[in-house]
Amino acid sequence: MANVENLLIKAGGLLHGHFCLTSGLHSDTYFQCAKLYQYPDIVSELAEELAGQLKEVEFDTVVSPAIGAIIFGYEVASHTKKRNLFVERKDDKMCLRRGYSIKENERILIVEDVITTARTIFETKEAIKEFNCKIAGVACIVDRTNGKFENDFKIYSLLKSSPVTYKPEECPLCKSGAELVKPGSRR
Repeated sequence: MANVENLLIKAGGLLHGHFCLTSGLHSDTYFQCAKLYQYPDIVSELAEELAGQLKEVEFDTVVSPAIGAIIFGYEVASHTKKRNLFVERKDDKMCLRRGYSIKENERILIVEDVITTARTIFETKEAIKEFNCKIAGVACIVDRTNGKFENDFKIYSLLKSSPVTYKPEECPLCKSGAELVKPGSRR
């Protein structure tokens, strides 16, 4: 079993400082999974490990949100021998593009890199709901949700982590004057 935290540290993807997360929350810890994507053998190993967790999950297709999860979603699809699609932003809204389509009742596994507030998961679900598909589950490298979405969907993850997050107006790092960094892909 891969130690995801150690792999992230080795790749320079576990950062400490003052960060604005994609969710808008602030944290002293940031998981930059894109640093792992430099090493295809590591990403393949992680996807294979996650595929092992998914053996009992019945799904037909992997759907990942662009841009951060496209590579990992592809690898999970490859290791589970499933079709792979991605949703992407158009006019600041997630949608299925590029001529992709989903059949009615098709079982979808949403694959993300890091989940904190699950905002992107809900946006992905919204982007594909017109197809009347079924969400079989959600999978990721790092789950930072602390179980907040157990009633909404099951999350399969390689690392569960509980770094502290703050609303911007309550952030002690802001109050101390620490420089804020926003490394994510969302504006």
